[in-house]
Amino acid sequence: MKATVFLGGGRITAALTAGLRLVGDQRRMVVYDRNPEKVRRLRIEAGVEIAPDITSAVASAGMLVVAVRPGSVSGMLSEVRKCEASPRLCVSLAAGVPLANLRAGLPKTHWARAMPSPVCRVARGLTALCFDRGATKKERSLVRDLFSRVGQVVEISEKQFDTFTATFSSSHGYHALATLAEAARQSGLDRKTALKAAAHALADGIGYWRQSGLSLDELLHEAATPGGTAAATMAAMDRSGYAPAVSKGLAAGIAQARRNAKK
Repeated sequence: MKATVFLGGGRITAALTAGLRLVGDQRRMVVYDRNPEKVRRLRIEAGVEIAPDITSAVASAGMLVVAVRPGSVSGMLSEVRKCEASPRLCVSLAAGVPLANLRAGLPKTHWARAMPSPVCRVARGLTALCFDRGATKKERSLVRDLFSRVGQVVEISEKQFDTFTATFSSSHGYHALATLAEAARQSGLDRKTALKAAAHALADGIGYWRQSGLSLDELLHEAATPGGTAAATMAAMDRSGYAPAVSKGLAAGIAQARRNAKK
């Protein structure tokens, strides 16, 4: 039986395989990585098979998922080209590496790009997809099905990929949580209470937005009454450059993704 094969056993492979097993997906999954400790952990956590070498990994692939860092993609594809077996369907998880580069690295393959969130580990992820023009309807369906099992899927144009990558990272939430909680701690709360209050503000507030059907403007009006504490807090943050700081952060992330494409 052909397998879903991951070239690279790092964090995103660990999150995807764990999420798939969490939702009861019993597909055959094979992982190849030069670090034996990584794949041993994945075998324990998600019941994956360990490929002893790249040749056997590629030979067993129904879908080949390239899950290495952007700077390692070219070298990995060079190794795949040397294998006797030629993968028909490949998915790249490498930020910033465009389909044109992937086609050049492995030209007889139908490519998709995917950008999954590590939150797929608990089946609450979000994945952006785009497809090479040669990908068939069946192949597109197979890729969508894989990622939809561990969260939401959105199909976007490739030119939107870098902005999506910089925007959707769960690091935004963790960074905001750490910053807000630390400010609260410095203002007098103990650390545990500060984290609980900040987490409620972010996670539960956004959860309410998703479930309520209300617009952000309506919720901001509801939560930040003019003349009240919340309104004063938001206004001071805006005056301090909150919006420009976020814009600069996204711009830096987009620029880094584009630099990755040149490696």
